[in-house]
Order: sequence, then C-alpha cells, then structure tokens
Amino acid sequence: MIGLGRMGANMCRRLLRAGHECVVNDHHPENVERLLAEGALGATSLAELVARLQRPRCVWMMLPAAAVEATVAAISPLLDADDVLIDGGNSQHGDDIRRAAALAPAGIHYLDVGTSGGVWGLEQGYCLMIGGDAAAVARLDPVFRALAPGTDAAPRTPGRSTAGGSAELGYLHCGASGAGHFVKMIHNGIEYGLMAAYAEGFNLLRHANSGSVARQADAETAPLDDPAAYQYDFDLGAIAELWRRGSVVRSWLLDLSAQALARDPDLSAFAGRVSDSGEGRWALKAAIDTSVPVPVLSAALFARFASRGEDAFASQLLSAMRSEFGGHGEAAHPSDKS
Repeated sequence: MIGLGRMGANMCRRLLRAGHECVVNDHHPENVERLLAEGALGATSLAELVARLQRPRCVWMMLPAAAVEATVAAISPLLDADDVLIDGGNSQHGDDIRRAAALAPAGIHYLDVGTSGGVWGLEQGYCLMIGGDAAAVARLDPVFRALAPGTDAAPRTPGRSTAGGSAELGYLHCGASGAGHFVKMIHNGIEYGLMAAYAEGFNLLRHANSGSVARQADAETAPLDDPAAYQYDFDLGAIAELWRRGSVVRSWLLDLSAQALARDPDLSAFAGRVSDSGEGRWALKAAIDTSVPVPVLSAALFARFASRGEDAFASQLLSAMRSEFGGHGEAAHPSDKS
C-alpha cells in the first residue's frame, strides 16, 4: 500500500485483521511506524516495497489524483509481467484507460478501484468499484472480499433477478479499464447532490423563524408577506432524529448529519467552505459529452464553488449594476455585526 492517509492506513488495518500481509510506504515515516506496530512491513522507498513483495506482486496506491502519474512512472519500471498496479484513489477514468494501455506491453495489469467508505471503512468495510482486466480482478478476489462490507451490510433486494454475486458483498468488477473510476465519479456526483439537498432543507428549517426577526422597512429590503407564518424555532437535531425513523429521506448521510448536530447544534466549528476533489467536475463533463441533463448535480457542484467565495466578484458586479441603474445602496445583512 502506497499512501497511508485516512483511507490507505485503515484499509491496511482491515487487510491485516483478515490475515493478509501488507508492505506499506508513505512520505511521512510516522504513518509507516504506526502500521509497523500493527503487523505491517515497512518500506522506505518504492524499490524496497517492490523487493519485499512476493511475485506476482500487487501494489495498491491510495493517493491524491495529482500524485498518481508520477508514482506510476516511478514504480512501473520496478514491476514485472503479471504484476498488478491498482489506483484506489479518485482519478479521472480517461487516465486509467491511458495508463492501462501504456503498461500492457510490459504485461503489467492496471486496475482502477473506486473506493468509498471514508473514515468508517475500517469497521464497516469499503464499497469497491473495480475496472480493468478480469483475470487480474479474479486473482485479487480475496483482497477485495476482505475490504468489502459483506452481505450483512444491507438486506437483499426483494425481487432481484440474480441473487448472490460480489455486488451483494460490496465489490463489483464494473468493466474494462476506467469503469471503476467512472462508476465512482457518478457515485460522488450523486453524493454532492444528496448532501446539497439535506443542507438546503435544514437551512430553510433554520430560517423558519424569519417572521420574528426585525426587518428593515426600506426600498432595499423585500418585505415578508406573512410574518405570522414564519414564527417557528425548530430543533434541527430533533428533526434529524425524527427523519431517521421511518421517513423516506432517511439515509446514512442523514445519520451523520444528526451526529454533527448533536455535537454542535450551530455547527460553529465549521466555516462552510466546501471542497471538491474533482469527481463532480468530471461527472458534469461526462454529462455534457453524452448529452445527459444533470441539473441537480451541476447545481450542487456550483454551490460548493460559491461556498468558497468564488461567486464574490459576481455578487459585487450585481451590486454595482444596481447602484449604476438605480442608485441602490447595499443594505446590511441581519447577521452583520457592527
């Protein structure tokens, strides 16, 4: 395992618990030391890592997409025919197709494995979306099986035409090179949309007391039509708990939201700057390339941009235009502090 961050380290731990041997490497020696104490073998370089593996080797990279290309270039000359190189991070699926083709003449199998599970994966298992050569995937079935959640993670779907199969265990060979990361890309695009829906809904609940908040009576402030209709002070944590039970919107994301609200009802520990690691952008590009409308996914991605202040200049220009055509000034927001 190359890369012992939030995902890679816990994946090693899960494999070790299942009886597999792991050789680990990371830029930060302390990350390697922690795994050594739990039974892994350490390697201070890629050459040492490759040398410590039995043939045919399997090398799994859990790295940021930006670091994969250089790592592939550095390690591929050290590998032999029939070795397997896995990218388990969030790379673009087109890069997988290119890399697999480049390594094929040397007989090196390149698999792309979209991995979902986050910090909970150690105990609950990882959902694995796999692309690449079928023979290499079959050889590594014990590894995928050890990492995956297993059949107990969810009840069997009633009426499913083909019972069994690895999908019910939590891993699936989705197709040829790039297929795993393509499926993970769409998975993350959906994740963006689901998260945005919860965030917007709870924000609307939070503002349901707007009728009890004094509003400016001037030309720059839209009046509230019916203040009496917005006099509610909702307990958002209690509503999250309520929806977790029997509601059609219950989900693991709602469970996590309930936990966050229980710890910090005002979410004061968060500034609200939401990052995106690329998959949402790539999903939108795929939608454009294939002429598939995805208005929810696109709105969710753009909301993340806005959360980081990327819309600040646009808002400034809107304000400037109102000033130019109507002499409108900027009204203070109720939350602004003097």
